[in-house]
Amino acid sequence: MSIAWADFEKVDMRVGLVTEAQPFPEARRPALKLWIDFGPELGVKRSSAQIAAHYGAAELIGRRVIAVVNFAPKQIGPFVSEVLVMGAYNERGEVILLSVDQPVAAGSKIG
Repeated sequence: MSIAWADFEKVDMRVGLVTEAQPFPEARRPALKLWIDFGPELGVKRSSAQIAAHYGAAELIGRRVIAVVNFAPKQIGPFVSEVLVMGAYNERGEVILLSVDQPVAAGSKIG
């Protein structure tokens, strides 16, 4: 299925810096709660990410991640997830985070 360029332009993907991460034991699938700084324009947003198979909370602090920042907030148990952290599924269906390979500012747009 093809989409028009105008449809792709509606998706706002940004680089964010993880400032806090905690286990999310209330989640149905193993997940972490993340607080991600997207710079002065967007500020800090929260995300529930099913990445616990490969990442611990402490190791994510200071890591740059890519997220879709213009989805409507989603209630996940007692937590509101405001952004969708992007990842690729490995052969076992586990999420591997997408990342940038050079330092860029928090809030940088993905194009």
